[in-house]
Amino acid sequence: MKYSLLLASILISTTFNTFADEAKNLSAHEEVTIDAPSAKVWAKISNFNDLGAWHPAVKSTEIITGKNNKVGTERLLTLQDGGTIKEKLLAYNAKAKTFKYAIVEGVLPVTSYVSTVTVKPAGKGKSLVVWKGTFKRKDTSATPAEGQDDATAVKVISSVYRGGLDNLKKISE
Repeated sequence: MKYSLLLASILISTTFNTFADEAKNLSAHEEVTIDAPSAKVWAKISNFNDLGAWHPAVKSTEIITGKNNKVGTERLLTLQDGGTIKEKLLAYNAKAKTFKYAIVEGVLPVTSYVSTVTVKPAGKGKSLVVWKGTFKRKDTSATPAEGQDDATAVKVISSVYRGGLDNLKKISE
């Protein structure tokens, strides 16, 4: 009986600590209205093999498995500072002007990252580009290291989105 109570106590304690250490789901959402038709804007961002064509933080993009714009394709992004991010294309719909991808591994302070980019008409000669994603912070401890908390993870991803969208607007108008 004593062993059963001890075992139950250990299991409850372990379960509680596991849940306490688990990072929660986070999200980021950025958008921009561009004075250009959606077809023109989609033409600039639709190439999964060339994020650097419109995102200033990306030095180069290389397809490492699969074929460009095909679900399952993986790309390797090399950032301006030399860091890398490996991403996998999860969905691609040229007609709807949208694609969805996941980060497989990389230098960003997040894990379980899935993101969608969509271009929509927004009135005569205008487009709305929406970039949104969900993720968790990499540091799953109950008290994450400085700069590894939820707020920092959201800020980093929002900054990535904002930097890309602001440059897309600049080069599209």
